[in-house]
Amino acid sequence: MAASGTKGTILVTGGGGFVGGQIIREALESGYNVRITARTPSSAARTVARFPFYASNLSTALIPDMTVPESYKDAFADGAITYIVHAASPFNLAPEDNVRDLLEPATRGATSVLEAAHRYGGGKVKRVVATSSFASIIDIGKGMREGYTYSEKDWNPATWDEAAKAPGVVAYCASKALAERAMWAWMDAHKDASFALATICPPWVFGPYAHDLESTKGLSESIGLLNNLIDSDSIPPFDFGGYADSREVAFAHIRALEVPEAAGKRFLVGQDFRYQAAVDLAREAFPELQKRLPVGKKGEWVPGYHIDGSEATRVLGLKYGTLKDTVVRTYEQLLRARELESKA
Repeated sequence: MAASGTKGTILVTGGGGFVGGQIIREALESGYNVRITARTPSSAARTVARFPFYASNLSTALIPDMTVPESYKDAFADGAITYIVHAASPFNLAPEDNVRDLLEPATRGATSVLEAAHRYGGGKVKRVVATSSFASIIDIGKGMREGYTYSEKDWNPATWDEAAKAPGVVAYCASKALAERAMWAWMDAHKDASFALATICPPWVFGPYAHDLESTKGLSESIGLLNNLIDSDSIPPFDFGGYADSREVAFAHIRALEVPEAAGKRFLVGQDFRYQAAVDLAREAFPELQKRLPVGKKGEWVPGYHIDGSEATRVLGLKYGTLKDTVVRTYEQLLRARELESKA
C-alpha cells in the first residue's frame, strides 16, 4: 500500500545505489515523497522503476554535476523540498590522481548540496542528513587497536596533504573524513541556514537491496565482499571490524531527519564484525554453500577494536538486528541472482 507522502518531500542523492535504494524505500514507507537526483534520464527511470507502488510519490531531478551548486537549481524550483539525504559520494579505491579523482569530488559534492539548499531552498529545508562512513571515524594507522572502542567522538586524523599522497584505500578513507569535516565547517560558517545537519557513519553495509537483485554485476563494494567469499579458498583478513544492515542504515537516515535531538550530531551506526562469523552463519543457513565457502577456523573471533553504535539507539530509536539475519538476507539475494545468471 503506497503511503500518502504527507510528511513532505526529501531530495535524495545517490538513490541508485545500494544504501540509497534502501533510504528511498524507508522514506516512502514512512510517508514521504521522494525526489531522486540522477545524472541521466535513463538512470533516473531505472531507480523509479524499482518502486512501482509509489509512482505518485516519486519525482526526479537531473543533476549533471553534483560538485556545482547551480546544478541543483531546478530540483528546488517548485519549493517542495523540505529535507535532503545526501547519500552520493565517489567510491574509488584506485584513483590515478587522489586530489582530482577523489578528494575534490568528495568535498565539493558534500558542500555543494548544502550551498544549493541554502541558495535555492527558499528557507524551507529543515534538515540535511549525509551518508558519511566509519572511514571518517577510524584511525587506520593504529590498526586493530585491541581493547579500544570507537564512537562518534573519534575522527580519522588524515590531513588533505597526507591523503593527496596516500595509497588508494587510505586516500578513500581520508576522503570520507575530509568531506564530512567540510560539511560541518560549512555549517559553522552559515549560522543563518534554515537547516541543521546530521551525519550517519556506518562501517561495511551488508543486508538486502531494496529491489530484487537480478545480477551480481555492479554490486556494492560491501556486498561484493560477501559474494566473493563463494568459491574462495580463505577467510579475508580483518579490515573494517564492523558492519551495519542496509535496513538499519536507512532507518537511521530517516529518523535523523525527524528527531529534533539529532540536529548537529554524527551517528556511528554499526556493530562488531568478523568475516569468520559471517561465514560460519552462512554455512549453517545454506547447505548448498557448505562446500563453496571457506571453512577457516570455525568460531574464531580475532581480537580487535569495538564499535559503539549505541548513540543511534539512544537518540534515533534504532534497534539493531542480528548478524545472522543480515547474512541470510544478503546470501538469499546473491544466490537468487546467481541462479538467474546461470539460466540466462
